[in-house]
Amino acid sequence: MASSVILAGLGLAAVGFGARFVIRTIPALGKKMADTVYNVPKLDSKIFASSKYYKGGFEPKMTKREAALILNVSPNASQQKVRAAYKRMMLTNHPDRGGSPFISSKLSEAKDLLDK
Repeated sequence: MASSVILAGLGLAAVGFGARFVIRTIPALGKKMADTVYNVPKLDSKIFASSKYYKGGFEPKMTKREAALILNVSPNASQQKVRAAYKRMMLTNHPDRGGSPFISSKLSEAKDLLDK
């Protein structure tokens, strides 16, 4: 009986010391993670010079070039090709199927601009 009380006390002490260690290391861990995230070196744009991906965000007012890049067609593509590309992309990115509403709105805007 006495040995079980001693073992229970030792177990509680171990849990207490473990909790104290965790509580003391969490702030330091958070700071170390923040330093790692915020001090990521900037990538050199020369690395991606030969990349086939467009390097930039959306422009304030969509241009014909940007619309063609979004739908992955040429700026002079026929209406049929534009609609086929739009349909293919919307099947993947539609909000009802788990896609982003923002991306689907950009796809629709691109199709409307290139359909004109």
